[in-house]
Amino acid sequence: MLTRRIIVLTKELNSVYRTLGIDKKILDYSQEIENNLKERFAKIDRIAEFNQLKVLKAMQDNRLSDIHFAATTGYGYNDIGRDTLEKVYADIFHAEDALVRPQLMSGTHALTVALAGNLRPGDELLSPVGKPYDTLEGVIGITESRGSLAEYGITYSQVDLLPDGGFDWEG
Repeated sequence: MLTRRIIVLTKELNSVYRTLGIDKKILDYSQEIENNLKERFAKIDRIAEFNQLKVLKAMQDNRLSDIHFAATTGYGYNDIGRDTLEKVYADIFHAEDALVRPQLMSGTHALTVALAGNLRPGDELLSPVGKPYDTLEGVIGITESRGSLAEYGITYSQVDLLPDGGFDWEG
């Protein structure tokens, strides 16, 4: 029964492809490519399944339930939903803690908050892996920018990686 249904669906699908003007040679070629990628797709599926199970386990371990989705005052005081979500994230990423907030708009924004919150005037920020990506240049003060860490007296130094990609321990 299932095999018969698959055959019917395949015929219907081929009919749609013909109606759309998609040549059988193209379909056969795409099927060949897809068959060659089956191992890769299977690996991606295994990773996705592992990650999904990891998320579900973290939700269960932190006893996430409908109460965590209830509305709050908006001030964030005693927000059990937010606090639980952050515990879930920390478990998923094997972290000590997590900060999951809609107010953090991007990775650059999160890094800016972390750097500004931890560095003080007179401190030095050292990058042992070379220059950071371009969106952090203004934040640090590599390029002139109002409100940068450099403007607050925080210096920046970098040590480039060696040609083989290793650390320059002497640098």
